[in-house]
Amino acid sequence: MNISDPSCASVLQSVLCARCDPFSAQLFTIDTEPRTVPLLCNSTVSTNSSQSNQATNDFCSNVWDTCQNVSMLNSPFAPSLQGQAGAPANSNFTKLIDLWQSKTDFCNAFGGASTDESVCYDGEPVTLNETGTPSAPNGLCLEKIGNGSYLDMAAHPDGSNRAFFSNQQGKIWLATIPKVGSGGTLELDESNPFIDLTDEVHFDTAFGMMGIAFHPNFTQNGRFFASFNCNKGKSPGCTGRCSCNSDVNCDPSKLGTDNGAQPCQYQSVVAEYTTNGSATQPSSVHILMHLKLLFLDPIF
Repeated sequence: MNISDPSCASVLQSVLCARCDPFSAQLFTIDTEPRTVPLLCNSTVSTNSSQSNQATNDFCSNVWDTCQNVSMLNSPFAPSLQGQAGAPANSNFTKLIDLWQSKTDFCNAFGGASTDESVCYDGEPVTLNETGTPSAPNGLCLEKIGNGSYLDMAAHPDGSNRAFFSNQQGKIWLATIPKVGSGGTLELDESNPFIDLTDEVHFDTAFGMMGIAFHPNFTQNGRFFASFNCNKGKSPGCTGRCSCNSDVNCDPSKLGTDNGAQPCQYQSVVAEYTTNGSATQPSSVHILMHLKLLFLDPIF
């Protein structure tokens, strides 16, 4: 962001790093709307607030006073990002004083109070009032919802009660998870996988499908990723290049076998797939897959 002033840089760093705060979900979401920066404390604390007295600090004013005349690139305080009136969105202004007419306007947009429904950020990790010594838990309750041998699980990005499950052999299923305490079971049809990558995945004791991940906008762009091992002797798409071994002058043909495996026979793959849909019809998605190899790393 090219901030030359150390004091402003320190303040802004703490603001941006608040995403790592345990209460970041409340700090960055007010009235269900996501924010580019956390709600900055403006010294007002509701009587019903559970946040500690440190929230009485007027941190929003501190941010303004420290950074108002400091230039910054890609400012997170641009009016267009907050949906507020101010300088035009295509403005070249990089100082708060140029983006906002006054401290009052700035803190009306980015400041707020700690209430019984939200917390605000005062430059330090959020802490709550201690009402007593918490008692140690007596135990942990586990609820069995199904049987199966699954290696990985990824929540569906649409926020529903659905999740993707994968096994080491290379199959991925889309399942529905029952509500807590409902007594229901996991709705997963193993005969109808979301996608079957067993032709691409080399499965053995220490090999197979390693993990799956879905793009946050999966429902719009259909992008998801899979990490797995492949055998270049059996899969045409397993075409990773051997890394250089200086002991044999970077010539794989001079390497011996390893437990019967040829040099660079097994590869570690991260692949990107795209579906033309929201994955609500798994039976049709398999036909619409497009594989793009992003990274191949030889294991041997």
